Amino acid sequence: MSLDSFTQSAASSKTSVDVSMRSSSPTPSVYSMTSSLRAQAYIQEYGRDLNNYSDVYRLPADEEELERLDNQYVMFCKVLGKYPPSLPTVLADDGFEVKAVLDLGCGSGIWIMDVAREFPHCSAVAVDLVPMQSIHMPANCRSEVDDINLGLEHFYGDFNVVHVQLISAGIRDYHAMTNQISHVLRPGGLIDITEYPFYFTGPDKKPIIKPKGSFEPPWTALWMSYASRAITARGGSTDAALHLPEWISSNPAFEDVVVRDSWMPASPWLKGDDPETIFWNDIAVTLREDMKVFMRSGRPLLLGHGLSADFVDAMEHNACQELDEAKTPLYALIRNVYARKRL
Repeated sequence: MSLDSFTQSAASSKTSVDVSMRSSSPTPSVYSMTSSLRAQAYIQEYGRDLNNYSDVYRLPADEEELERLDNQYVMFCKVLGKYPPSLPTVLADDGFEVKAVLDLGCGSGIWIMDVAREFPHCSAVAVDLVPMQSIHMPANCRSEVDDINLGLEHFYGDFNVVHVQLISAGIRDYHAMTNQISHVLRPGGLIDITEYPFYFTGPDKKPIIKPKGSFEPPWTALWMSYASRAITARGGSTDAALHLPEWISSNPAFEDVVVRDSWMPASPWLKGDDPETIFWNDIAVTLREDMKVFMRSGRPLLLGHGLSADFVDAMEHNACQELDEAKTPLYALIRNVYARKRL
C-alpha cells in the first residue's frame, strides 16, 4: 500500500504546534524554526534552552543535549541493537495497510529517522516537547509537538510499533502511559521501552541512594540521588524502569514479553583484556562522557530544586573527577522491555 494515500496530520492534541506556524521548508515533513515557533517552544533557564510546554520535564532541548542523545543512541545500539528482533516482521509490507511507527519522546529524532529510512514504505511519527529540526528528515517521517502527559487517545489504533526511550523523567503516570500504548498499537503490534531507574549501583548491584543533605562519595551516585529527588518533586517517574516488567506482563493486551537488563559500567574501571571486558570498557568510555554532559544538562534542574550553585558545581566537579579517574566501581542499569500486542 502506498503512502501517497495518506495526508500529513495537522495538530492532534492540545499542545501540538499549529501548522500555521510553519514556514517554507525544503521537505513538507520538516519544521523550520521560525522566531515565533522558538518563542513558543523554548524558555531559557540558567543559560540553557528548555521546553516551554511541560513543567515536569526540565532537561534542556538545546544542541549540546541533542548531541548527547545522539551519542547515547550509538552506545545503546552497540549494547541492545537498534530495535527488537521482531520489528522487521511487524513492519513488513503486507499490501494491506501502511505500517506506522510512533516514537514517544524522540529527542533529536535519530532513532525514528533511522527506522523511517530503513522501512521507507512505513509512516513514522516523532513526538516530543519541541519540534525536530533536522533538515535530513525522511519524507515518510513527521514531527509533532505534544505533551504525552495529556494522553494518547488521538493515536488509538494507529500504529504497529511504539518506541519509548528514557522519558520517565517527564512522565507523571508511566503505568497509565503503558496502558494507553496498548490501545495505540494495532493487533500484533510491538511495544519497545527502555528506561533507567536514576541510581547507580556498586558491584553488588545494590542501589546507592544518598540521603538529602549528604555530600560524600561516590560523587556520581550522589549527583544522581539529588537529580532523582528533583525529578520526583516535579512529578517525574524515576522508578518506572523497576516496574516495567510487571506493568507490561500484567497487561492482558500484551504477550511474548521480553526483559533485557544491561549493567553498564559508569567508567572504564573493569580489569582484564578479554573481549567482554574490552567491550564493556569501551561502552563505559561513552557512558562516562554521556554522564558528564548529562550533569551539565541537569544543572537547571538541580538549581530549580533549590540547591545552591556552589553545591551543584562542587558536586559536579567531584563527580567528573571521579569518572575520569575510573577507579570507583559503579554500574548503571539500563532496562529494555518489549512485547507484542495480542491478535
